[in-house]
Amino acid sequence: MTKPSKQLITTIIIESTNQQILVHPCYFPSIATFAALVQEDVIWEANDNFQKQTYRNRCYICTDKGKHMLNIPIKHVGGAEGRQKYTDVELDNTYNWKKIHWRTLETAYRTSPFFEFYEDDIRPLYEGNDDSLFEYNLKTIHTIADCLGIEFPTEKTSRYEPEPGNYFDARFLVEAKKEAPLKIEPYTQVFGERHGFIPNLSVLDLLFNEGPNTLSYLKSQSLDFLDV
Repeated sequence: MTKPSKQLITTIIIESTNQQILVHPCYFPSIATFAALVQEDVIWEANDNFQKQTYRNRCYICTDKGKHMLNIPIKHVGGAEGRQKYTDVELDNTYNWKKIHWRTLETAYRTSPFFEFYEDDIRPLYEGNDDSLFEYNLKTIHTIADCLGIEFPTEKTSRYEPEPGNYFDARFLVEAKKEAPLKIEPYTQVFGERHGFIPNLSVLDLLFNEGPNTLSYLKSQSLDFLDV
C-alpha cells in the first residue's frame, strides 16, 4: 500500500460554535474528547485538583486480549499535604513506564494500516524525561493535532470555577469510570474480528487504523453528549 504524503495534510481551521468548551487535557484523549476538540473551540482546565481513576493519567487501547489500559504512574502526595493541583502532579519516572507503554503500542498496532506512518511522530513522546503530567498530556494532544494538521488550542483557565459561566462545562469527559452515553461510529480495528468493535478508545487507536481519514471521522461524530 502506498502511504499518503504528510505534505498533503495542511492546517485546517474548523468552524465551531461561539461558546468555548472547558476540557481537561488527558493522556492521548478518548475519541469523544478529540472529536470535541476538533469541532469546538477548547479552553483547558488548568486550576482543578488531580483526581484518581480518570483519563488524566490513563488511556485505553485495544490489544490482542481486548481493551487494555495504559496508566501513567505519578508521585503521590500524602499526609498533611492532601490534595494537589493537577498542574503540580509529577510523573513517577522511577518506573520505566514509557518503555512499557511504547512496547505495548508496538505490539498492539504494528500490523495496523498506519502505525508505521505515524511511528516517528509518536515515538519521541516515549523518549527522554518529562516531569509534569499536565504538560506531558498537552504534548500528546499537540502531537496528534500536528498529525491531523489542525491548530492546537493553547488557552488555559486562570482560576477554578465549579460552575463556569463563560464556557460550556465538558470536564465530565475526563471521567473514565462514569462515561456519558456516546454514539461512536464503528471503524475497522486491528482485532475487530476477535473482540468486536470497542468504542471510544484513545485517539491513537483511531489514528493507527484510519490514518489521514481520522480528521474527517472526528468531524463527522455527533456531539449530542455535549448539548452545546
